[in-house]
Amino acid sequence: MVILQYEIWMVRLDPTLGHEIKKTRPALVISPDEINLTINTIMIAPMTTKSKIYPTRIACKLLNKKGYIVLDQIRTIDKVRFIKKLGRLDFGKIKLVKQIIKEMLVD
Repeated sequence: MVILQYEIWMVRLDPTLGHEIKKTRPALVISPDEINLTINTIMIAPMTTKSKIYPTRIACKLLNKKGYIVLDQIRTIDKVRFIKKLGRLDFGKIKLVKQIIKEMLVD
């Protein structure tokens, strides 16, 4: 299975603990293709339809539903958790994801 950066996939996140986002849900692949094509773990940002507005959450639309990319819940998961590809993030949202990750982790 080939999984590429900025694709959106349905993933199984359970089991979880505490306040981690649970269930089977869409997630954005954020790890670079060099990692995705080489090792069996992938960095993702889960997506949700229910959220308060935070600076680390990006509003988006997927499969005609309004939702959010939750960048404050980035995690690494094994490829066996990936179910099916749902689409790819558009260029404008990709730029926003990069900007917010940079602000969160670099600046």
